[in-house]
Amino acid sequence: MNYNFLSKTVLFRGMSEKDIECMLDCLQAKQQHFSKGDIILRAGNAAQSMGLILAGSANIENDDIWGNKSILDNIGPGQVFAETYACVQGEPMMVSVVASEAAEVLFLNMSRGLQICSEQCHFHNRLIQNLLTISAQKNLNLSRRIFHTTSKSIRGRLLSYLSYQATRQGSLQFTIPFNRQQLADYLSVDRSAMSNELSKMQKEGMLTVNRNYFVLNVEASDYGI
Repeated sequence: MNYNFLSKTVLFRGMSEKDIECMLDCLQAKQQHFSKGDIILRAGNAAQSMGLILAGSANIENDDIWGNKSILDNIGPGQVFAETYACVQGEPMMVSVVASEAAEVLFLNMSRGLQICSEQCHFHNRLIQNLLTISAQKNLNLSRRIFHTTSKSIRGRLLSYLSYQATRQGSLQFTIPFNRQQLADYLSVDRSAMSNELSKMQKEGMLTVNRNYFVLNVEASDYGI
């Protein structure tokens, strides 16, 4: 186990590598490999453990009974999922977690982490504090997606999302974590209509796009949102 990597994650922030080793034993940590497209956790099932991505990435997805898919988030190395469900035992998941590429996941039994430790280990308190930080960040992520999907136009949604990515990555040239279908699902728009809009934006000189790589041109002023 790469304890140095884990010490840099939000979940284990403030813990020494020795503390993390003890914590993993306490949480009955189990590592598992998933191939691209594998369902890591399925909606409707109860999560016994939370997951932490060690390598690769996964999408948080919601499918309605008609088969319409929405992608709520993409998570990568060091990020966690199902922490809320793992802390509320027996609650069916409203979303699925799907590997968007080959992924290594560390599962942690949070019911043990939330119990009062007989040894009164200081890192149990640190773990709970870190979980609160993660929960707050997840709320921000969901609020951000709502913001990106507020516009009634496809162009408006694209501009909101791409502007955020440029700001977050500190460059007008960046790669997004979604392919074309996944981006459409995340923005809750039709893929063909979105692709047509991207083509129009490219012809207008607003951006250049190659798969999931974008170059924005901020001098193009006629956005037509």
